[in-house]
Amino acid sequence: MLPEPYRLHRRTDFSRTVRQGRRIGRRDLVVHVLLHNDDQAYGSDPVIRVGGPRFGLIVSKAVGPAVVRHRVARRLRHICASLAAELPDGADVVLRALPGAADAPSAELARQVQSGLRKLGTLTRESEPA
Repeated sequence: MLPEPYRLHRRTDFSRTVRQGRRIGRRDLVVHVLLHNDDQAYGSDPVIRVGGPRFGLIVSKAVGPAVVRHRVARRLRHICASLAAELPDGADVVLRALPGAADAPSAELARQVQSGLRKLGTLTRESEPA
């Protein structure tokens, strides 16, 4: 389970991360990352940070029916929880699942998330896939 302070909730946070952040595509998902600086202000909507990196998931109907989408989301949340300590506190991460995520093993999804974060330069420490 991903603790509450580590979740993205607001649409503006998702949009900001996807539009202004860096992204990298993997076979079964796309990783979007936006790093926040403490002195950085975003127009009239300031970013309020509680601490730790925040994660958001996008699992569309293209992935499959509701049961499959929820299973993919649960697996991705578990992966995010295991990586939270290895990311900078000011990071917002959005994982967008692609249709292949429905059939991919959890270890493969974890490897793809770690690979994407490493390529984007946000993963602070090497770790083994879950």
